[in-house]
Amino acid sequence: MMLLRSLRADFLKIRRKGIWFLVFLAPIGLVAMQGLNFGLRFDYLSKRYEDDLWGGLIYNIEQFIPMALFLGCTLISSLVANVEHQMSSWKQLLALPVSRSAVFLAKFTLCVLVLAVSCLLLPILTAGLGLLLGFEPALPVQELLSMGFIPYLAAWPLLALQLWLSLTFRNQALPVSIGVAAAILSPFTLDLSVWLPLNWATLAMMDTSPVAYLLGGVSLSLFLLMISLLHFNRKDVD
Repeated sequence: MMLLRSLRADFLKIRRKGIWFLVFLAPIGLVAMQGLNFGLRFDYLSKRYEDDLWGGLIYNIEQFIPMALFLGCTLISSLVANVEHQMSSWKQLLALPVSRSAVFLAKFTLCVLVLAVSCLLLPILTAGLGLLLGFEPALPVQELLSMGFIPYLAAWPLLALQLWLSLTFRNQALPVSIGVAAAILSPFTLDLSVWLPLNWATLAMMDTSPVAYLLGGVSLSLFLLMISLLHFNRKDVD
């Protein structure tokens, strides 16, 4: 299958490109930050969250997940696209007996899988930190997995947009600037409309029934993916 062949090739191309470093850096950084926070203020925080220590730890990590996700979507999309831009290999790649659609979808699938690894590491490392701090050994598995994957699915529209921009522009200044701006502004847009996609990752974590935000995120990402795929199929390459 052309998509799988393209995906395997893309996995080989991203070796030694720093992408896997980012995959591990984000969850390790978030958990280490809360490890320092709880380590320095354990008496205060343990009293504040004495009814639910796991919930308190998860809550403190969740505050930073949307920003980390948006930065991750931006940087990983840019690095994946830049593999072809730096090597000026678009013409050679698209001359192969592989459809343009397969090339584009393989790169989107690669970004989705790479980010999923990071989102899986986050609850695993969070569980390790909680146990290290002496929390109850009964892990809140559902809450931990929800923390990792609910905002991830709600952030898919930004991933689709960032990959489109990163593949379209050889100079990555514009897509990276847009992604960084989205990450920085995301904590300050919650008072705006719930229809703003930038808010969906945070609102999905806050809502007891996040299905609407998840469906919205996946649906909008598929819509953006279709538009970007049509554009990529018609775009001239250098």
